[in-house]
Amino acid sequence: MKKNFTDQLGRTITVDFPPRRIVSLVPSQTELLAYLGLGQETVGVTKFCVHPEEWFRHKTRVGGTKQVKAEKIAALQPTLIIGNKEENDKEQVEALAEQYPVWLSDVRTLEDALDMIRGIGTLTDREAAAGQLAATIGADFKALAEELKGKRRRKAAYLIWRKPYYAVAADTFIDDMLRRAGFENVFRHKSRYPEISLAELSGAGPETILLSSEPYPFREEHREELRHACPLSTLKFVDGQLFSWYGSRLLLSAGYFRELRQGLTEAYHTL
Repeated sequence: MKKNFTDQLGRTITVDFPPRRIVSLVPSQTELLAYLGLGQETVGVTKFCVHPEEWFRHKTRVGGTKQVKAEKIAALQPTLIIGNKEENDKEQVEALAEQYPVWLSDVRTLEDALDMIRGIGTLTDREAAAGQLAATIGADFKALAEELKGKRRRKAAYLIWRKPYYAVAADTFIDDMLRRAGFENVFRHKSRYPEISLAELSGAGPETILLSSEPYPFREEHREELRHACPLSTLKFVDGQLFSWYGSRLLLSAGYFRELRQGLTEAYHTL
């Protein structure tokens, strides 16, 4: 049976429903497919789709999120490809869409993420499970918001790259997560992922500098130049997946943000 679906970019695709051969080009959406029990239906993933580990080890890898190997996808004969506007290359997606149904997400807020979860649930005949997942995540974040009411937001910079440094700014999913975690993003006046200098970072006056585990894996040896540039800032390594993965991993995010804020509060009190 053929059915029409509209993705988050407003594109309409026609799919043989329910889809039996799915290729996922986005790590967080791959994990969502696993959560929804689509192990048999999902035939291809990217080399960055590390969750679940069993899928990473055994499913066909079709390249990276921005360097898809068309011949590998063709060999899988997909009846549905699931991607994302930001994470995948526009030209590659357009080329794939000429041959296969390609459903694209566009996630910049928690609401977008919950809409994506429900949308993929409907698209893959897992509507009830996806609806329950979205409801649970939404309730978790609502409870966190209630806890943070009236509490001061600490100024923070969230770094995703080094040499040169790149920070997270407005109009990004991570910025929305920072706000929901109780932070004030000191680079929110900028757009997307701006390159910044250490002088700019210092001038922004962050109380906390959050060093993400991905895409750049910040480690202990990277602290010194940041500590020298921003001696009054608290440096904190954070799990980038819990700030940037917008699928079923969001089940862990609200609790992680709660613990992160508590740990930083204790650290400030010891200064």
